[in-house]
Amino acid sequence: MNHKHTTFNNPDAIASYAENAVRNVPGLADLHRMVMLLLAEQARTDAHILVVGAGGGMETKAMAEAQPSWHFTGVDPSSAMLDLARRTLAPFSKRVDLVEGTIDEAPEGPFDGATCLLTLHHLDRSSRLQTLQGIRRRLKPGANLVVAEHTAPGPNPERWMTHSVAFSGREGPDPAKAAATGKMMTERLPLLSPAQEEELLCEAGFTNVELYYAAFSFRGWVGTAA
Repeated sequence: MNHKHTTFNNPDAIASYAENAVRNVPGLADLHRMVMLLLAEQARTDAHILVVGAGGGMETKAMAEAQPSWHFTGVDPSSAMLDLARRTLAPFSKRVDLVEGTIDEAPEGPFDGATCLLTLHHLDRSSRLQTLQGIRRRLKPGANLVVAEHTAPGPNPERWMTHSVAFSGREGPDPAKAAATGKMMTERLPLLSPAQEEELLCEAGFTNVELYYAAFSFRGWVGTAA
């Protein structure tokens, strides 16, 4: 995941990252399996997959377990999160390379598929487009990109963000706190509507863009490199 802001250099946040991710994202393990299956539509059995926003290593670990012949290159701007990824991915270290930086620092490939999970919602539209275009240039024609992030669905995106926040509150319902946090996140994150997300993927050079995941404010799409 792409982590330019200070949260992802905070030792406490990093220590609890994996636990919080499971709490925050509905069906996270199932999401990771969906991503693997969508990549496998076009990827070879010995595929080389690009993971953009690889800090933490959770999606790479899930794919490495499911596809023992795949290799991975992960890129993330947070050195602390990459350290966590290295620990998470220690059993698969021979099949994983991790690079500190943005998509600009990623190898040229070409790769057999790519993921960008829970990352793009941190970027403004221009930076998103540059990131998606950078991914597209590094993919073989016909390879799949699978993304997932917070969006601004419907006429009241704050409502859905509040539901996402409430979902993570396992200690019990706190509607006022969820509403306040949902409002803050909606204001701070440069969210796009689902339609705008799909348009951006097409503008970046992806075709056959289709929705595969939807949960409160979260949406996920798969697209094919033209």
